Amino acid sequence: HVLKCCQKVLAWVPVAFIALVVAWSYYAYVVELCVFTISSTAEKVVYLVVFHLSFVMFVWSYGKTIFTSPATPSNEFCLSKADKEQYEKEERPESQQEILRRAAKDLPIYTTTASRAIRYCDRCQLIKPDRCHHCSACDVCVLKMDHHCPWVNNCVGFSNYKFFLLFLMYSLLYCLFVAATVLQYF
Repeated sequence: HVLKCCQKVLAWVPVAFIALVVAWSYYAYVVELCVFTISSTAEKVVYLVVFHLSFVMFVWSYGKTIFTSPATPSNEFCLSKADKEQYEKEERPESQQEILRRAAKDLPIYTTTASRAIRYCDRCQLIKPDRCHHCSACDVCVLKMDHHCPWVNNCVGFSNYKFFLLFLMYSLLYCLFVAATVLQYF
């Protein structure tokens, strides 16, 4: 339990690092550049308005990416209690596959393994839908899983893919705007 607890705490270190860098960049831009360095009021106002728009969108998309839970398969993909007991008792892979085929006959599953076997997650004990993968970091099967991102401490998949792409786009715009406006003062 101690190791798992330490892993959960350490998983938030990259997120905390990003938060600290963003907080520092906010202070440096708003206070050091706009308040103390720029003398033109019109320039300050334009810079602050555009900066805050990009900052808010960046923080919003980052937060949504972090705190939107990964989508998991619905209960219809879980084996019934009887099928689960029969599956666990069976030692032969062919017989286990027959149990899975019966359970999956009415499910919308088109993807199988290379040997035409029904994909099954032993950890989550469910039949895997198409494009579903088990994340070892989150210890859950994730629909349309892209990857586990340590910078958001979350899986990027069906439920938060849009927010992740927005986060990437807004972070790029944020960095480009800050770099473009700060560069002339170096």
